[in-house]
Amino acid sequence: MSIDTHITEHLTTPVIHECDLCVIGGSCTGLFAAIRAARLGLKVAIVEQQNCFGGIATSALVNVWHSLLDTEFNRTIIGGLTAEIVARLQKRQAVRVVERNPGNGFIFNSEELKIDLDEIARKHRLKIYFHTQFVAPCVQDGVLKAAIVENKSGRGAIKARFFIDASGDGDLAARLGLETYLPTQGQPATACAKVSGWDTMPGDFGEISRAVLDHAAERHLPEGYLWGAMVPSSEIFMLAASRILHLNAAVADELTESEIEGRRQIRAVLDIFRETFPENRVALQALPSRIGIRESRHVRCLHQITGDEILYGKPFEDAIANGSYRVDIHHQDRPGNTFRHLDGREFYSVPGRPTIEGRWRPETAENPTYYQIPYRSIVPRGDYANLLLAGRMLDAHADAFGAIRVMVIMNQVGEAAGTAAFLALQNGCAAREVSTSALRGLLADGGSVVL
Repeated sequence: MSIDTHITEHLTTPVIHECDLCVIGGSCTGLFAAIRAARLGLKVAIVEQQNCFGGIATSALVNVWHSLLDTEFNRTIIGGLTAEIVARLQKRQAVRVVERNPGNGFIFNSEELKIDLDEIARKHRLKIYFHTQFVAPCVQDGVLKAAIVENKSGRGAIKARFFIDASGDGDLAARLGLETYLPTQGQPATACAKVSGWDTMPGDFGEISRAVLDHAAERHLPEGYLWGAMVPSSEIFMLAASRILHLNAAVADELTESEIEGRRQIRAVLDIFRETFPENRVALQALPSRIGIRESRHVRCLHQITGDEILYGKPFEDAIANGSYRVDIHHQDRPGNTFRHLDGREFYSVPGRPTIEGRWRPETAENPTYYQIPYRSIVPRGDYANLLLAGRMLDAHADAFGAIRVMVIMNQVGEAAGTAAFLALQNGCAAREVSTSALRGLLADGGSVVL
C-alpha cells in the first residue's frame, strides 16, 4: 500500500492526543527515551502493546542486566536511567549485584521492575497507552504527522512533532517505506519461564545441560544454550532453555508460531527434568507474555556499526552509548554460543560439553576495555526529518550486533534518542542535523557516562 493511500485512509481518523514526541514501544529503551525527553520539557506520549513497561526485562522474563563497568571492572562506563533503576530496585532488595562477571552484572525481580517503571513514567507525566497497537503512520505533504493506533477505545491518531521508533522490529520505519534488512543468520529467539523447586535439581549445571542435550532429539528440541538465574529474595528460578530457530518476528504468522513453539519447548525441557531427575520438584510457575526476540528487522541508517569497530573499541566523536559486553552469538545452524572478547579470546560453548577455546586475533600488549555506539547508527536514511530509532533495529553488522544488543546498551540508546528529539525540536532541525557535541553534553548533564 502506498503512503498516499495511507493518507486517504486516515483522513477521518480522530485525533486522540497531541504532543511534542510520540514513542512507539515501551521497553526500557523506549521508556527511557520518553523520560529523558520529558525531563527536558517535552510533552511525551508512549505507546505499548503489552500491559506494562520493560519489554524483554519484564514481559519476556529476562531478569539479567549486564555490567555497567568496563571489561576490567575498574571504570564505570554506563550510568543514566539504568543506574537510577538499579538504585530503586535496591531499596526493596529486588536486585542482586554480580561482581566481576563478563556475563552478568545485575539479577533483578522483573515484577518489582514493572512497578518501578510505572512510578517513574507517571512521575514524568507521560501520556501512557498500554494495550495499544501501532497501526500505521500518517504522512501529509511528505511529513510524518501522526501515528495511527488502536485499542479498546477504537482507532485514533496521535499527532506529534517528533517520533521515536522503539518498536523493536522497526515497525514505524518499515511502514514509512524506509529501507530495512534482515540478517543472514539472525540470532534465534528464546522463551523463558519461571520455575520453583530449582534447589532440588543437581548442583552441577553441566549435568542438567547434558541431560537436555541427551534427550533433545527425541523431544524435537534444537540444541541450544541453557542458562538461568534465581529471582532475588525468592525461591523462583528464571530458566532460559529454549531456542526458536529461523523466526522473523516481523511476520505475524511466524511470531504466532514461535510463541506456541516456545511453550512447547519449555514443557519438553521440564519433562526431561522429571524423567532424568525423578527426585526433583521443579514446577512451572509462569510463562512470558511474549517471547524473547534477540533480532529481527534492521533499518538502514547513516552508519552501519561493524564488528571491527566493536571488537577493536573504535572511539566515535558522536558516541551516545558505551558497552563492555562480549560479542555473544546464539547460532541458528549449530548448538551453543560463540563468545568473542575485546582481549582477543574466543570461546565456543555448548552447555554440557567441553568449551572450545581459541583466539579471534593474536595477543597484544594492550586491549580496549569498552566500545561505543555512534549517533549516526540510529538516524534512519530517508526523507523523514522527525524520526529516530531506539533499540535493536539500529544499523549493525551481525558481529557487532552480538555485543550491542543487550539491554544496558540499548537503554543508553533510548536516552540518547529522547535527548536528540528535544534538541531537534528546540533548534528546528532534522534529526541528522542535531549537534552531537550538544547531544553528548546534555546526556552528561542528565547523568549518562560520556567518554
